[in-house]
Amino acid sequence: MKYSWQHEGLTADQKAEIVLNEMTEEEKFSWLSAPMAIPMGDEPLPEGAIGSAAYYPAIPRLGIPAMQQSDASLGVSALGNVRPGDNATALASSLLLASTFNPQMAQLTGELVGREAFAKGFNVQLAGGANLIREPRGGRNFEYLSEDPLLTGVMAGHSVRGIQSQHVVSTIKHFAVNAQETGRVVVSSDLDEAAMRESDLLAFEIANEIGQPGAVMPGYNLINGEWASENDFLLNKVLKGDWQYPGWVMSDWGATHSAAKAALAGLDVQSGSNLDSQVWFDQPLRKAVARGEVSQGRIDEMVRRILRSLFAVGAVEHPATPFGPIDYMAHRLTAQREAEQGIVLLKNENHSLPLKKGAKKLLVVGGHADHGVLAGGGSSAVTPVGSLRLPGINFMGIETEKVFQPSSPLWAIRAESNAAEVLFAHGNDVAEAVRLAREADAVIVFADEWRSEALDAQGLELDAEKNHLISRLAAENSLTIVVLETGGPVTLPWLDKVPAVLEAWYPGSGGGEAIAGVLFGRVNPSGKLPVTFPASEQQLPHPEQVDPTTTTSLPGSPVKGGIIHVDYNVEGSDVGYRWHARTGQAPLFPFGFGLSYTEFTYNDLQVRADGESVYVTLTVQNIGDRAGAEIPQIYLHPASKSYVPRLAAFERVDLQAGESKTLTLRLEPRVIANWDSDEGLWRIEGGNYVVIAAKNACAPILQSNIAIKPRRFGY
Repeated sequence: MKYSWQHEGLTADQKAEIVLNEMTEEEKFSWLSAPMAIPMGDEPLPEGAIGSAAYYPAIPRLGIPAMQQSDASLGVSALGNVRPGDNATALASSLLLASTFNPQMAQLTGELVGREAFAKGFNVQLAGGANLIREPRGGRNFEYLSEDPLLTGVMAGHSVRGIQSQHVVSTIKHFAVNAQETGRVVVSSDLDEAAMRESDLLAFEIANEIGQPGAVMPGYNLINGEWASENDFLLNKVLKGDWQYPGWVMSDWGATHSAAKAALAGLDVQSGSNLDSQVWFDQPLRKAVARGEVSQGRIDEMVRRILRSLFAVGAVEHPATPFGPIDYMAHRLTAQREAEQGIVLLKNENHSLPLKKGAKKLLVVGGHADHGVLAGGGSSAVTPVGSLRLPGINFMGIETEKVFQPSSPLWAIRAESNAAEVLFAHGNDVAEAVRLAREADAVIVFADEWRSEALDAQGLELDAEKNHLISRLAAENSLTIVVLETGGPVTLPWLDKVPAVLEAWYPGSGGGEAIAGVLFGRVNPSGKLPVTFPASEQQLPHPEQVDPTTTTSLPGSPVKGGIIHVDYNVEGSDVGYRWHARTGQAPLFPFGFGLSYTEFTYNDLQVRADGESVYVTLTVQNIGDRAGAEIPQIYLHPASKSYVPRLAAFERVDLQAGESKTLTLRLEPRVIANWDSDEGLWRIEGGNYVVIAAKNACAPILQSNIAIKPRRFGY
């Protein structure tokens, strides 16, 4: 059967319009709200649903498939074991992905997620986490990318582009300034427009341009006192107005608060309606239309946007069906390569790493390294077959486990090390671990820190038992190597007692092999920190945290404590490394920091203006004795110092020993500019600018001055 939209040469917009004109009002409203497609209590799974975050029914007579929506950025998840026996590749945390500074890797891993989603029958993936990491203790930071708008936007955009190349719509989320999890459903992120445009909104703007996501998801939070899901400034003025965004806006699950107000403010779909106080986008919205509060044209626009996005990625022409072929072994290797590029070497005193092969005895301690690698908790958690499941938290009425994904660092170390004996100690018995450490040639201790959606980390420290264990082991064996598996920055009180530290984040399905590869030199580490590691919480713009016992964090729960206002105008657009530069505070490890087993030099920095663009050229050389990858970072600030240095360009370059390459990078003009709220446009201050080629935010190598003409540009 040929449908009316199946004519050659039609655009996605034209196809959407044809289908919209043939839909009944009931069919339209069936796509404007839906419950979570994960049974809660005695609720049945909706007929036709695979079992996932959401299901919207097909319209067979028009050739329109059902919308099957799944979480998330890190792989295809099955929250609450809704699809028993389901297997999926677990990608590393987004923090690790950002540590690669490699847009091609973001696109490659995005393609992997899209491929698996499509083969499982999903055509919408709730991916694309692009919130700036304003709160280093944020429980969901592992799902986000960085504290910098350029890095975040570029990496998120390429990830979304990869997913959508597989006929799967990707969201981008959580729009915007969704920086904390504790009290997330009652927190108002208060921030002036100019600062927001130069930071959080810029990250989303760049990601939207690169990835062209089919859907945008606002957060649970409020923005300047208005819920993100019914925030006219955010959704109508910025997203659909200034950026001319053509896709649809879906609420987060249980984050809709009204019918007419939300619809008129730009919300197109109420997601997870069973978690809200009402199914707002059914009878209440129908009544609002009947009263003339909301026009029929607005209802049609909501549906048109959904259809347009599905057609734009080919999700209608190429319907996803369950049980398609998946090459899990190839995908696992992709996940391993991602982790190998993103592991960050934080310390390597006296070239302690890579460890020499052929030791008599090695000791591996802690972190359930005998089984696998840690994953973050919540809706993004991917639980491959063979995962170790431990008690976690109750998440929206679903028991969410603490998962160790089946990629054992212990067994990978045994394979890489050529050691005669590799022992393992859980670390619970400190005395026993110390006894074994005395006899070992080297000790590799895994220090894990679990974070989850719905609850922020309480402080920046590892738990006291882990810090004590590391200190005791280091006192007993001078070659004690620490591997961190964390969901964000942590303080390291034992740092001066150990010779080497790796930050492995949550490294995913190939994490164990990647860690072992770095430890024993098969892999030359090249990851760079996408977030600043503060020396202490007192360095943060907001040292004090919200007490989790005084507020509500979960949607669908009785509100406790009222609205909490967080004044992000304290730091404004100076997030992370910019805040440290503004306040003159030296961090524990700066943004962009990461060591290598080889050395690189930068030479011949040249800066030129070509029309309205500014370009930087420099030569990077590997002067060491082994191949490696370097990531030169270009920062810029006015000579007048009206703002602190900002990352304006970066590029990852692979170099053989002795090899050099000349790179040309274009500086992002919106990073050079400031937002003028009065005129509603970007304004570049004319005058001299300092352009810096650096290894990280605190390590300038070369610099040059350039005169830039004043310029104004808008939308």
